[in-house]
Amino acid sequence: MAATAAAFLEVDRCGLFSLPLSLSPRSFLLPRRQLPGLRLFHPCRLSATLVPSSKAASKSGSHREDSLEGVEAVVVEPKGSQGMQLRKRVIFGLGIGFGAGGVVVAGGWVFTVALAAAVFAGAREYFELVRSRGIASGMTPPPRYVSRVCSVICALMPILTLYFGHIDVSVTSSAFIVAMALILQRGNPRFAQLSSAVFGLFYCGYLPCFWIKLRCGLSVPALNTKLGHVWPVFLGGQAHWTVGLVATLISISSIIAADTFAFLGGRAFGRTPLTHISPKKTLEGVFAGLTGCIVTAVLLSKILCWPRTLLSASAFGVLNFTGSLFGDLIESMIKRDAGVKDSGSLIPGHGGILDRCDSYVFTGALCYSFVKIVLPLLGV
Repeated sequence: MAATAAAFLEVDRCGLFSLPLSLSPRSFLLPRRQLPGLRLFHPCRLSATLVPSSKAASKSGSHREDSLEGVEAVVVEPKGSQGMQLRKRVIFGLGIGFGAGGVVVAGGWVFTVALAAAVFAGAREYFELVRSRGIASGMTPPPRYVSRVCSVICALMPILTLYFGHIDVSVTSSAFIVAMALILQRGNPRFAQLSSAVFGLFYCGYLPCFWIKLRCGLSVPALNTKLGHVWPVFLGGQAHWTVGLVATLISISSIIAADTFAFLGGRAFGRTPLTHISPKKTLEGVFAGLTGCIVTAVLLSKILCWPRTLLSASAFGVLNFTGSLFGDLIESMIKRDAGVKDSGSLIPGHGGILDRCDSYVFTGALCYSFVKIVLPLLGV
């Protein structure tokens, strides 16, 4: 068959839309103006591969038996754009890092409101993923009004946690409200709607609240921290440097180090795939990330004088890495089922809030449990 036959071109890997296009060479340049519905900032090189005509007919919705050969294509970004994306990622990453550091040090309502805003954006992204074609084709997603209500409830949970000091009542009440809203909706309620909505409350609302309990709930002063001795009195003095602040700083810094070392180690030495959920992750990258996380936790524990022993600091680093790794994999699993690469496009070079914060979702609960339960057992 001639390659000039009309065919359907899949531009995104999710197959969200198809575009009739006449193809002549096996590879060609496609300027942005030819794809008004696709967000492209540079011309993209598309490589074409011939597939059986039945597959093309099924994708186009046509039932003609004499359909011509179809063409599938993948987008390959120009080499120069990869360097620009990396620079953009580094610039915005540094900006987010310094901003988040200031928010963590400030604590209190500043930290809580910032976390609530991030939680709201993350919840909106989660429910958009649930409504995506990849997931919605196998289950019924919650109605949009329920998704919006759940997003607002998730954003209120950190505020209620700071105000009341606990999160049990808010979570159970929220789940009951969402269940009632689903049962009373018009039409035929589905269990899949309830399960995805309740998991959204747990994943996007309940788990991030442990960062409030960690940062603001552990208010015992870290008396051994030397920075507290020179901290200005008008900023809180030595009492400002609490166990919660020190633990939060070490935890976040360790996660950043784990992501950085895993990325660099994977690119330099990565050979063995870790899991099909995230094909780019390798065992070599995981080992590099674990090493960087433990080293960072131990170094910061020496600087901040918490925790006091090498064993507890190393265990804290392992715990942070474990939470960050599986948080990343769980979000990758959700995106894989949804058929998308990024959860959103809020942060240039990074994707969405969930893409940037997936490593922190479970880590807050693990770190809080470590400080409240494990450290007292170790006598620290």
